[in-house]
Amino acid sequence: MKYITVIIMFLYFSVSAAQDIQSIEIKPEKKYVLDWLNQSSTGEKLGKISDAIWSFAELGLMEFRSSQLLIETLEKEGFVVEKGLAGMPTCFIGSFGSGKPVIGILAEFDALPGLSQKGRVPKQDPIIQGAPGHGCGHNTMGTASIAAAIAVKKAMEKFKVKGTVKVFGSPAEESLISRPYMVRAGLFDQVDVLIDNHFSSNFGTSYGVSGNALYSVIFSFKGKTSHGAYAWSGVSALDAVEIMNVATNYLREHLFYTYRMHYVIIDGGQAPNVVPDRASVWYFLRNSDARIEKMYEKVVNCAKGAALATGCTLDSIRVLTATHQKHASKSLAELFQKNIEHVGMPQWADEEEIFAKSLQKELGEEEKGMPSKVNELKPPDSIFTGGASTDVGEVSLIAPTATIIFPGKVPGTIGHHWSTVACTYGSAALKGLIAGAQAIGASVIDLLMDPEELGKIRSEFQEYSQDHPYKSFLPEDATPPLDLNREVMEKWRPLMEKYYQSN
Repeated sequence: MKYITVIIMFLYFSVSAAQDIQSIEIKPEKKYVLDWLNQSSTGEKLGKISDAIWSFAELGLMEFRSSQLLIETLEKEGFVVEKGLAGMPTCFIGSFGSGKPVIGILAEFDALPGLSQKGRVPKQDPIIQGAPGHGCGHNTMGTASIAAAIAVKKAMEKFKVKGTVKVFGSPAEESLISRPYMVRAGLFDQVDVLIDNHFSSNFGTSYGVSGNALYSVIFSFKGKTSHGAYAWSGVSALDAVEIMNVATNYLREHLFYTYRMHYVIIDGGQAPNVVPDRASVWYFLRNSDARIEKMYEKVVNCAKGAALATGCTLDSIRVLTATHQKHASKSLAELFQKNIEHVGMPQWADEEEIFAKSLQKELGEEEKGMPSKVNELKPPDSIFTGGASTDVGEVSLIAPTATIIFPGKVPGTIGHHWSTVACTYGSAALKGLIAGAQAIGASVIDLLMDPEELGKIRSEFQEYSQDHPYKSFLPEDATPPLDLNREVMEKWRPLMEKYYQSN
């Protein structure tokens, strides 16, 4: 019954969007891509895929069902898929075509811990209290990526378009893990351009340097255990963790204002009356590309000082990942903007507007409903003050990269929050991801068929690379932390399985 409603709403959107698309004369290859994505049968399939991944809600590097669903969909459409790449079981590349140019589309599909929430319910109402949920929209993003790639593949076959399109299935973006290891493995070496996408309450793109570089690192200390009643005979590893945290908090005053620093104690002992001989603390260190390595060194010195002060051993420094700021291509963003404006904002149904206003009321936001206009092209901020991070930054120094943000999220909702989980499911999310897929697919066609446009983008990137050469922040001995979310998913998956949806 749900998908009968979705199809009706999708047909409404399709007719309106198709009228807008047909009002402007475009090359037949691009029109084919847009029309194929507008079909109600396409929408039904994509909605089921996106909602199924939403229901799986798998954490980073544990996305076995999610990645397999995307892989199977690509394989059924004739893509050759390489699996288990760069040391990560859920990392894949789906390829179609041959030769140059090679256009890559990034795909994400991991969820976030503790955000379980019923879809399209405008108040906090978890499916399973404490279980994971898709609080960033990666279920829609992975689906939009493969949808665009399949549409382009069909156009390439019909119109004999030369070149290669690749989908890069990238696990664990929420932990910023996969792209640094994928770059190190050489997976992007032959790519001419990379297209990123992200779920949003807007429809637009931007260029320039944004976000922070990041080190994700676990510091582990080793001491000597003893009974708490005779604590003088023990050496507390937890003391070392706490002294390290005190030192880094004093360090904050001496870090440039672009920094961000967060930590959690992930192992602090088993009982109050036992001196813990092992303790660990996990840090996210963020700063600009130019400052991140110095910041990391200072935090390492805080750990060394804590070990010295307590008599502990700094047993290990485990870098889980390390990634750059995002350096988005201006020329590529300008190309995206033309296609975004051509596709236009989806037409939202009355029930979607009602849900949006109800959710905005619940959050104490202005009750203005869903967005109505696409964004203007956004230049970089004149003053950089730091911010969030994404491992898309890593690939932006390997090939020209920019991000298409597509709608579906209710304006005023909070990222990494139950309110976003409520939005990433159902008809509005489907309309948004299809609009995003259209903008992606149209841009791929332009890049495949317009050597002059591609040459301009590549020339801009090569000139930029002279002043911004790529250098990995990953230590040589770093490996993907495949154990990172294993215990959490082993706890929740059996409870979540009865709520899984089929595609």
